[in-house]
Amino acid sequence: MDITKKQHYSPEEYLALDDAAENKNEYIMGKIIAMTGATTNHNRIARNLSAWLHFASKDGDEYENFIGDVKLWIPEEQAYTYPNVMVVAGAVEYHQNRTDIICNPRVIIEVLSQSTEYYDRLEKFSLYRTIPSLEEYVLISQIRFHVEHDSKRAVKQWNLQDLDSEDIQLPLTSIPFTIPLEDLYRKVQFSEVDREANPESALTDF
Repeated sequence: MDITKKQHYSPEEYLALDDAAENKNEYIMGKIIAMTGATTNHNRIARNLSAWLHFASKDGDEYENFIGDVKLWIPEEQAYTYPNVMVVAGAVEYHQNRTDIICNPRVIIEVLSQSTEYYDRLEKFSLYRTIPSLEEYVLISQIRFHVEHDSKRAVKQWNLQDLDSEDIQLPLTSIPFTIPLEDLYRKVQFSEVDREANPESALTDF
């Protein structure tokens, strides 16, 4: 897609450009950020987690999960992102009646990459903390057994738990869900190089 570079885009301009783009783009502080492709390890982790969430929710609990093709609207920051996995409890709230953009995740999960780790851990978490419905933020390494689990305790108070062994479990506290790390990392090959298809273009602003 041919996009003329400019200093600032409106949310409406971003949506029009992203809808026409072949690849996914995020929108933060007026800038459009091109996202890179994922590794096989990244895909395996997101798939494993989404599958476990899907089957766990069949027991009658009112939540469902969405994977990376669904956008998130963050109104306080006027931002759009593509989280790897989102969990919504109860009815889904859509932005502008668009079924590809949601507003009310209870849990957000990101699989870390070399090029996006700083972005996911700091800038995105700062954005996500402004979402009233959000209660948990999970970061998953794809190069070793390691999960960072942030859970909301009160307004502007979050608790971090580090999980770093395949013998332990990741428990989500805001929904009835637990997954052993050995299942979260099923078929993940730690010998693989953590490299996106175009790592040098990660987080490139239009």
